[in-house]
Amino acid sequence: QRKNPFSSNDRLASKPGHTHRGDPTYGRPPEGSRTEQRGKDAHSHVGKEVEELCLIIRNTGQVGEDGHVSVTFGQLFETYVTISNKVVGILLRARKHGLVHFEGEMLWQGKDDDVVITLL
Repeated sequence: QRKNPFSSNDRLASKPGHTHRGDPTYGRPPEGSRTEQRGKDAHSHVGKEVEELCLIIRNTGQVGEDGHVSVTFGQLFETYVTISNKVVGILLRARKHGLVHFEGEMLWQGKDDDVVITLL
């Protein structure tokens, strides 16, 4: 578009040039943009869902000998699915942040109902 003689130069001048790997702005939306704000809002929303999931684990689980609260995936699924249908995705995010531990890469309803999820 920068080479297109029919494009408005004013509109293109406001767009940043291409960034390259290693540049701190690479792969990020422009600061102050609506895209950046939507990303921040989404991050905040998911963070709240992770907190809620941890609270539900604490309330429904059993305290083990090591002092950590644990719950089976089947029990957690039945409790949490009434709140959100994204229980597996939220569990994966919580594990990524070191808040919970469970064996396996992915949990499947029915097949993995006996997998123990531990709140760290």
